Amino acid sequence: MTETTSGPTRGSRAKGSKANKGLRIERIHTTPGVHPYDEVNWERRDVVMTNWRDGSINFEQRGVEFPDFWSVNAVNIVTSKYFRGAVGTPQRENSLKQLIDRVVKTYRSAGEENGYFASPADAEIFEHELAYAVLHQIFAFNSPVWFNVGTKQPQQVSACFILSVDDSMESILDWYKEEGMIFKGGSGAGLNLSRIRSSKELLSSGGNASGPVSFMRGADASAGTIKSGGATRRAAKMVVLDVDHPDVEAFIETKVKEEEKIRALRDAGFDMDLGGEDITSVQYQNANNSVRVTDEFMKAVESGSKFGLRARMTGEVLEEVDARKLFRKMAEAAHACADPGIQYDDTINHWHTSPETGRITASNPCSEYMHLDNSSCNLASLNLMKFLRDDDAGNQSFDAERFAKVVELVITAMDISICFADFPTEKIGETTRAFRQLGIGYANLGALLMATGHAYDSDGGRALAGAITSLMTGTSYKRSAELAAIVGPYEGYARNAAAHKRVMKQHSDANDAATRMDDLDTPVWAAATEAWQDVLRLGEKNGFRNAQASVLAPTGTIGLMMDCDTTGVEPDLALVKFKKLVGGGSMQIVNNTVPKALKRLGYQPEQVEAIVEHIAEHGNVVDAPGLKPEHYEVFDCAMGERSISPMGHVRMMAAAQPFLSGAISKTVNMPASSTVEDVEEIYLQGWKLGTKALAVYVENSKVGQPLSAKAKEEKKAEEPEKVVEYRPVRRRLPKGRPGITTSFTVGGAEGYMTANSYPDDGLGEVFLKMSKQGSTLAGMMDAFSIAVSVGLQYGVPLETYVSKFTNMRFEPAGMTDDTDVRMAQSIVDYIFRRLALDFLPFETRSALGIHSAAERQRHLETGSYEASEEEEFDADALAQSAPKADQAPQVTPREEAKDAKDADRTTAEPEAPTPAPREAHSSTELLEMQLGLNADAPLCFSCGTKMRRAGSCYLCEGCGSTSGCS
Repeated sequence: MTETTSGPTRGSRAKGSKANKGLRIERIHTTPGVHPYDEVNWERRDVVMTNWRDGSINFEQRGVEFPDFWSVNAVNIVTSKYFRGAVGTPQRENSLKQLIDRVVKTYRSAGEENGYFASPADAEIFEHELAYAVLHQIFAFNSPVWFNVGTKQPQQVSACFILSVDDSMESILDWYKEEGMIFKGGSGAGLNLSRIRSSKELLSSGGNASGPVSFMRGADASAGTIKSGGATRRAAKMVVLDVDHPDVEAFIETKVKEEEKIRALRDAGFDMDLGGEDITSVQYQNANNSVRVTDEFMKAVESGSKFGLRARMTGEVLEEVDARKLFRKMAEAAHACADPGIQYDDTINHWHTSPETGRITASNPCSEYMHLDNSSCNLASLNLMKFLRDDDAGNQSFDAERFAKVVELVITAMDISICFADFPTEKIGETTRAFRQLGIGYANLGALLMATGHAYDSDGGRALAGAITSLMTGTSYKRSAELAAIVGPYEGYARNAAAHKRVMKQHSDANDAATRMDDLDTPVWAAATEAWQDVLRLGEKNGFRNAQASVLAPTGTIGLMMDCDTTGVEPDLALVKFKKLVGGGSMQIVNNTVPKALKRLGYQPEQVEAIVEHIAEHGNVVDAPGLKPEHYEVFDCAMGERSISPMGHVRMMAAAQPFLSGAISKTVNMPASSTVEDVEEIYLQGWKLGTKALAVYVENSKVGQPLSAKAKEEKKAEEPEKVVEYRPVRRRLPKGRPGITTSFTVGGAEGYMTANSYPDDGLGEVFLKMSKQGSTLAGMMDAFSIAVSVGLQYGVPLETYVSKFTNMRFEPAGMTDDTDVRMAQSIVDYIFRRLALDFLPFETRSALGIHSAAERQRHLETGSYEASEEEEFDADALAQSAPKADQAPQVTPREEAKDAKDADRTTAEPEAPTPAPREAHSSTELLEMQLGLNADAPLCFSCGTKMRRAGSCYLCEGCGSTSGCS
């Protein structure tokens, strides 16, 4: 809970009118005569951030000043990301006070200069209230504000941009340039390529047009180059194509084909790791792709009828396709590689406030900002947990009144920022100043729902989320209408007044029609209803200051700044979290929301304690002592023993969407068992439920399309295999045999392999031990090693095993800790690649495409994998005198047991070394350890920590970096 002063709730309220210019600001949290900084305890801390993989220091600044209630993570992120000035110089910011003052005083000054406040006293209250809200982590502006405002560099305040491109070479080249400049500044952009004529149409010169897909290659190469030129994150971009574009099938297939290329090149020995030097040869990897579908198309899918693909220049139908087959292709591609997503054009434009100026054709990279071409949106998000109240009797309520007052305060500040903001292009600046699009949103919804005893996928959870969203947007437009009375409506309002007021009525009607569920959401709905009544009344009188007010963004870095447990509209990741400690070190804790939820559900303190202990040990609530099974769903999370169903995510998006100006940044995670039909159903229901955009991600789907891979395997099976003759006589190993024990990690799963040889030469047995004892995987690996060992002793060549078992794909899979085998498609894939490197001659394994890291490097330098004679001599001498790198010294397994049962066992079990406890560096890695699974998330380029999903982007809990706009 946020710290508040005693007495009645106070708020900033527009008292002004055209006759009485300027806002009269009332206090919400602050005390007259006392600065917010003087009400908290400050302390000095040292910020030292390292890359845990190699121990190098990424960032260091000592003696920074923060409130004592800020977490280590929040302090680290703000210090490293947002403090300005060269590290180690007197000009470097070293206190949160300096950061807040730099931003808040700039907002106050601009507000005074542009006539927002009735008096200097009101301006001072505005400054203090804004400072208090940031200081106490009640809200945060998006990252560009903290980067740029109050500095000597351009005052860019927006992270979200939409560009446009027309069917001319000049416009296409402008697109490349504008996009590049936005990427250079660390932001992202989206655009629709549907104005570019298709490859099936003619140029004025008579030749065939290239089509938008070909021009995507140039833009993708530009994005990749700018990223590799020094940025700490990938260039974020969204590319949209209309479903009636004649090149839509080629657009749908772009990433699927590139995934096939990644797999083929990796199997051939190329470095296709994230950030690997060979990955740059793969195209279309720097963008999210989405198909813009219409109601006409979706109805054709339902009816199974034909759908026309239209020429860009004339509008005539060039080709009719089966709508269901085209929809199926979209689902197959998304199932295989997560692209393309889907955007619902008619739904988006049904809620468009400015249609007379132009249609909404595209979105920003994360899909939450949708408005006019060549426009931008600055974002800010509120921390919902700061508005949850517990009274003395233990009853909970959502502080709707104070929430509304903070929304008014933040919307005022966001609108002021447009007065002084700079923009990356002149066209974007003109459109943004003319329409003044804002994107207020929230974070910590998942934590709030759990803390109040609501399942994320429940009618009660959706009702509370919808009520809060409606109150937020209604209050925002109310304040926008109040600002219009003081500083005027947006320039484009007069032309779009009828449409804007129509959309306000749509929001209000949706609010009135919503279902009220319980004592928590009903008062919020009542406050929202009052706000929308004011919107309709004041809007009719004054117009509106802003064409757009709200979105639900990923809230990546700023979510960490506010110490939020959950980002944007997402549910909780897991019940047990990773927490950094002051002075170094870390610990795992059960979410603070869990005890709150149990108290709300009526459990007694001793029951709560027992359940929390169970969660701490097991990571889930299944079979927790005293917990009723009907309450399990309250603790369902994004991952784990009880994960939320894909449709649960879609239904939550649908509950919030009618009360948002823009859309929602969210990816619907689907289990690996999901089918193409499941993806089709998600896309179909997203349209029916009224969402504006959807993206799906099927676990473990990012390398190769399953159908294509299967076809290749069938083709390979038809080829004649080399026949190897051998005598089926078992050759047992002696009691004492030389061996090598190798530790390995594949996709987070740890294990040990002991490979024992015959004294004269040749591999004779393999023993595998997984660190997760007693698991099914450990048992299967044990049985598998016995079968392989028997085969080796009967004369099956190792080469045959290697050719059969490499490239076999199943979980765990992913990155390894072996420099020679950086990526493995499974533990079996890794094992036989390692055995081939250790026991097969160079010529044999080279034919199988298996090379060591040194050999691959030699190939790059000399064009040859083979070592020189001198190098071979040195390598042989080293091999005879010392154990191999990254491997334990040779060990002799204990002698086989003498009883008959153990005597038949062909693999003598060595005393497996006790694995060192794996250290988690984020909540995602902690969850992997608890569940024994591999989360589908990239590693952070800055610090090496495994990231986690935030909306449709990824967020690093270690350093705050994101993979998209923040």
